[in-house]
Amino acid sequence: MRKCRNKVKIVNAGALNPLVGFLQTDNSTWREYATAALLTLSASAINKPSISSSGAIPLLVQILKEGSLQAKIDALMTLYNLSTQTENLASILSAKAIPPLVDLLKNCKKSSKTAEKCSALLEALLGFEEGRTALTAEEGGVLTVVEVLENGSLLSREHAVGALLTMCESDRSKYREPILKEGVIPGLLELTVQGTSKSQSKARTLLQLLRDSPYPRSELHADTIENIVSNIVSQIDGEDRIVAAKKMLADMVQVSMEQSLRHLKQRALVCTPDLPLGKGASEVSLK
Repeated sequence: MRKCRNKVKIVNAGALNPLVGFLQTDNSTWREYATAALLTLSASAINKPSISSSGAIPLLVQILKEGSLQAKIDALMTLYNLSTQTENLASILSAKAIPPLVDLLKNCKKSSKTAEKCSALLEALLGFEEGRTALTAEEGGVLTVVEVLENGSLLSREHAVGALLTMCESDRSKYREPILKEGVIPGLLELTVQGTSKSQSKARTLLQLLRDSPYPRSELHADTIENIVSNIVSQIDGEDRIVAAKKMLADMVQVSMEQSLRHLKQRALVCTPDLPLGKGASEVSLK
């Protein structure tokens, strides 16, 4: 509590203006120190509106783009702290934060705290169409989120599946293919078994949205697959458990897709009437 009061006193004493000034200097050391100081001050909820209104957000995004690795991480953490006030998300987006966030997420260890904060901030920003458009426009953007879903910590994976679910729920027809083409299905199936309770629920919902067929038969079939997957993965032991599970899941999905395709072809052959040639065919085409 005392530390929190001290942070507020520092801001009330007028520390923000010089710190924001240091963010704009050409001296990388001063920028790094200023970013670290803002990270500390942003931990106080009382300070967040003052920091946001000081003009620090665009400068922090600039640090995220061009700063040293430590400065980038501090800028990320500061932006994450500020993002807990939803009115700041629009400011972070307008400063073009998605590309440097994706770049940082690409290059950091997927199970790290940096990845957790990065994926959490991305999930929040993808609540806006501007954020979703920016992610899909960024080369490897969706793939990077999928990689976190596969290899991140439990919390990172929860944020990653939440980000993809937000995209698909906002516009299934627009975002279904960009998500599917990055090979997300095995990771989602694994997450229905090994994730947190929130991750499991979100993964199941996303799997339903990613299915091509809207018919109840499809949902029943997929639920059966999930049950089989759950039983198989729970029985795999050893260091290669995850690798073996992913390969098995991918194989099962491939077989399932091939079976579904054969089923659709068979239905098409059964349901398509034989059209008479000549006059009859002309009559059908004119209707």
